[in-house]
Amino acid sequence: MTERLLLSTLALAVTLAVGPVAAQTQRSPGGLSLPAGTGAASPNRTADFIVALVNSEPVTNHDVRQRLRQVEQTIAQRNITNAPPRAELVRQVLEQLINERAQLQFATESGLRVTDSEVDQAEQNIAAQNQLSREQFRQRLASEGIDVNRFRSELRQQLLLQRVREREVDSRVRVSDADIDDFIREQQANNDISSLELNLSHVLVTVPENASEALVAERQARAQRVAERARAGEDFATLAREFSDAPERVNGGQFGWRAATRLPDLFVNSTRALAPGEIAGPVRSLAGFHVLRVNDKRGGGGLPAMNVTQTRVSHILLRPGPQLSEQAAQARLSEFRQRIAGGQASFEALAREHSQDGSAAGGGVLGWASPGMFVPEFEQAMNRLQPGELSEPVVSRFGVHLIRVDERRTVPLAENERRERIRNVVRAQKLEEALALWARDVRARAYVEIREEPQP
Repeated sequence: MTERLLLSTLALAVTLAVGPVAAQTQRSPGGLSLPAGTGAASPNRTADFIVALVNSEPVTNHDVRQRLRQVEQTIAQRNITNAPPRAELVRQVLEQLINERAQLQFATESGLRVTDSEVDQAEQNIAAQNQLSREQFRQRLASEGIDVNRFRSELRQQLLLQRVREREVDSRVRVSDADIDDFIREQQANNDISSLELNLSHVLVTVPENASEALVAERQARAQRVAERARAGEDFATLAREFSDAPERVNGGQFGWRAATRLPDLFVNSTRALAPGEIAGPVRSLAGFHVLRVNDKRGGGGLPAMNVTQTRVSHILLRPGPQLSEQAAQARLSEFRQRIAGGQASFEALAREHSQDGSAAGGGVLGWASPGMFVPEFEQAMNRLQPGELSEPVVSRFGVHLIRVDERRTVPLAENERRERIRNVVRAQKLEEALALWARDVRARAYVEIREEPQP
């Protein structure tokens, strides 16, 4: 259950993985999660012209304009403020398209192929990520002016790119224990916060000067309850407006981006090892007790976060088949949800009787799960729930789920898990370097002729 399709930051490095490697995707204006490069056909093909040749295969001005449009949509949707100027984006897009053409040609000459059934499966996975059946997904594509055949052609190309990169690059990257040890030593030696920036929110529960021990204990308990509710997934901004005594409460407790050197040492030391979304505290200052949330962070290097937020979750799974359509499964789970909410049946009893999963015997309990253990469509729905809350029916590639979140907690990673997390960081660095070298080599061996400057 590790298959992923993720949004690319700038959609400039296009890869799509159907397997354990993360994929980069592009959001269309209507919200569908699509492979970068997919889009509506241009209504003005008559004005098109060739801007470059890659081993006699053309890259057209239309190709550049289409990719550029999607890159700019991503920039706007993500509120990216440090994007390069448009002229530089055009240059990067053209270079990306040239690299893709060269790599696709290399893959084809190497005998790699993507079958229709593999494209079908990838299309189904993207539909499931968007909480749609395949038929509904195609209807959405049509409503947004995206031709299904063109979409599948782009999808086939992205799968082929991923396959050749996995064969030529991923399979050759190794991370040894010595690499992990070297990375740890290097990060500890460069434990510098001068370049670290943090986007924090906080709740302050004040403690008056000369407060009695009983009052201090009462305020600490209040802060602890806020922290527990935040870790359980409640909206932090709402908690800040309700409980915080700090001026930032009107902004939902947000400080916004600040250099670590401009934040109190207490805040930096409490949060620098945390990942975005994690909660610190309560921590005590002269003003009182603080609960801190890491909204985002950048710069500063350092070791990856060594805590993880886990969710204890249960589900009821129905698998569509000849006797049960997907729509019928959704309707049945909606009925179960109403019966549970009305106190007419318990979740556990319905799971034991109806769930088509190995967890049925235990009342649907899946146990404690760390991020990444479930497929994205399941995990995203799970992450939106508060403890004790039931989801609407959720469609995944495994069937239709009724999900209940039972509890959340933040726990430190075990030593082997810490080393595995660091291994992933080191491997990602090595992969990036190896992919850049391989792409440069493939590009150098291709015949590339720039005909005209693109006209975006």
